[in-house]
Amino acid sequence: MYSYLKGTVKEIEPTKITLEIQDIGYHLITPNPYDFKVDEYVKVYVFQYVREDELSLYGFKTLDAKSLFMQLLSVKGIGPKSALAVLASAEVQEIIKAIESSDTKYLNRFPGIGPKASQQIVLDLKGKVSHGPVTLKQSNKLSDVEDALRALGYKSKEINRVVKELDRTKETALLIKDALRLIS
Repeated sequence: MYSYLKGTVKEIEPTKITLEIQDIGYHLITPNPYDFKVDEYVKVYVFQYVREDELSLYGFKTLDAKSLFMQLLSVKGIGPKSALAVLASAEVQEIIKAIESSDTKYLNRFPGIGPKASQQIVLDLKGKVSHGPVTLKQSNKLSDVEDALRALGYKSKEINRVVKELDRTKETALLIKDALRLIS
């Protein structure tokens, strides 16, 4: 599994970019390929999608976009094309706000998302998507703690409350233990 790739954008097509890394070109399907510039050195967060008849790499400019894409894929009836269409049509925070406020009308406006799909998105993701962007000022330790707590099934509200109280000078493993003590 890949987390991100760093390389130079060599081609931009309507649905994908070609990212060159050490003389190898990777096709990355992306929501907004024109957010990238040719010959720009970039870090692209990637998600490898593997199915019986498909092996694709999806690329995102931000970690938030990748995270939301993965969460959308977990919704029954939402595939990569629909999830990509949602991300291509709006900002990540607008989508999260719509999910958290159960605004199915807003979600219906995305290509491939009908009334049933929008209701399913709200049902499956409400309370599980994070408010506010992941900031670069936050240390990697805190991001790791948040990811660990999310993986354990804790909600964003609980995670945000606990992370504020942590001693940022400690190692990641100790921070996770402290966070678990604070939550319980």
